[in-house]
Amino acid sequence: VQLQASGGGLVQAGGSLRLSCAASGGTFRSYTIAWFCQAPGKEREFVATINRNNNNAYYTDSVKGRFTVSKNIRENTVYLQMNSLKPEDTAVYYCAAGRLLLSSLSDVNAYNHWGQGTQVTVSS
Repeated sequence: VQLQASGGGLVQAGGSLRLSCAASGGTFRSYTIAWFCQAPGKEREFVATINRNNNNAYYTDSVKGRFTVSKNIRENTVYLQMNSLKPEDTAVYYCAAGRLLLSSLSDVNAYNHWGQGTQVTVSS
């Protein structure tokens, strides 16, 4: 499966962005698709994912209540709505796909398909 992430940009603190991850070349429903971020000098970190069989969503603690992950099966796309953005949210955001267990949702090594990343910059 190929992934194409888009929607990043420069926004002031408190603003919003919506990231999109378009999947192609695979059976969308077979994959768990997640969002990760990587800030300069830091490791890639889990942000959010949505269960491939239902709409259960999982978030890292720092984004709960601010970010919302959703999917459109007809469009083979997963979205990340980012509200109340903070300067510490600045990073390259990647979408990733994999066939994995529920216990591995936040494990970067459990995903074997990655998009190219989209830069999110939040100014103070």
